[in-house]
Amino acid sequence: MKMITMNPDNCVGCRNCELACAFAKTGETCERTQSNIKVNHYIDERVVIPMTCLHCEDAWCLNVCPAGAISRDEKTNAVIIDQTRCAGCKMCMLACPYGNIHFDHEKLVSRKCNLCNGNPKCVKHCIGGALQFVESEEAFKFRRQQADTAIIEKTKECRGEQ
Repeated sequence: MKMITMNPDNCVGCRNCELACAFAKTGETCERTQSNIKVNHYIDERVVIPMTCLHCEDAWCLNVCPAGAISRDEKTNAVIIDQTRCAGCKMCMLACPYGNIHFDHEKLVSRKCNLCNGNPKCVKHCIGGALQFVESEEAFKFRRQQADTAIIEKTKECRGEQ
């Protein structure tokens, strides 16, 4: 299964991902409000973090939807919302621990990333390389390596080593 990974160290805050997503969803506009990926700016911490649906293995939004509008795409493994079945109750928004489901106030339905049917446009247009579309095993391996490195560095620091 492939997933989108986000590395805030590489995000330049250009918001190309938001524009690409908005255009992919509407086919006519690049309004960031139409995007299913959001770039969060934390000025005091000097960090920019792009966030979108993580397509969780145990998707709480899928489990809580009373209308049965949320399912997993067999081809891409993406958690998707069938807007024709969505009742607009926002239960999925409440269930998502990451806040990555949005409400369309015009159509009165929830919406979220669907991985652009396996070809995420946000990744394609990310100029900083902060977004990657990789196999989940590769993403988890990278994160484990980062954690191991951080632990080693912290241990050296505590011991007074350089």
